[in-house]
Amino acid sequence: MFKKVLIAEDIDTINNALGQILNEFGIIQIDHVKYCDDALLKIKKALADNEPYDLFISDLSFETDYRAVQIKTGEEAIAKIRALQPNLKIIVYSVEDKSFRIKKLFVEYKINGYIHKGRKSINQFKYAIQYIYDSNVTYISPEMEYIFNDKTNTEIDDFDIQILKQLSKGVSQEEMEGHFKELGMTQCSKSKIEKRIGRLKEHFRANNTVHLIAIAKDLGIA
Repeated sequence: MFKKVLIAEDIDTINNALGQILNEFGIIQIDHVKYCDDALLKIKKALADNEPYDLFISDLSFETDYRAVQIKTGEEAIAKIRALQPNLKIIVYSVEDKSFRIKKLFVEYKINGYIHKGRKSINQFKYAIQYIYDSNVTYISPEMEYIFNDKTNTEIDDFDIQILKQLSKGVSQEEMEGHFKELGMTQCSKSKIEKRIGRLKEHFRANNTVHLIAIAKDLGIA
């Protein structure tokens, strides 16, 4: 079983619950941090001491407070930590349900597990710990498996990204059509742009265009 685990979570009740479960597995050392900056520092120190962690568990969202931080999200922390320790097992424990963001965690940062916080997440967490330790196969909460299994769940393309960038600049759909035509994209009619924006709202589960832009900025797309 894992011997040294680091948990990055800023809510005490969740921190304590995860720690209690890990204790049941007989894990020797369990450390907790509430800031992503501290998580990176602990990973660096453990590597320098030649006593590395073998499992990192992190949320994605961390509330801002009085303390100024360099790393604001769990995703940023995972990217930096993965670069430092490529073989570290990483589990994300989060309420995030946007397919694009979850896929990115698996594809780009090679996380080993994703557990969606919910009514059954504690049991899923227990199962995932043993499952990931015993195998090299990734784990994802059953209710999120559709993200990889649904072939109709198309990915965004370069045209979608261009639309998101234009929206983030406050460009209207009418102006956007003219902009794309200037770039030689003559097939980008207003109706096609409207349909793409509608599909993007559905893809990212955005309530409206403003919400869509906020999500795109959060993901670093726009």
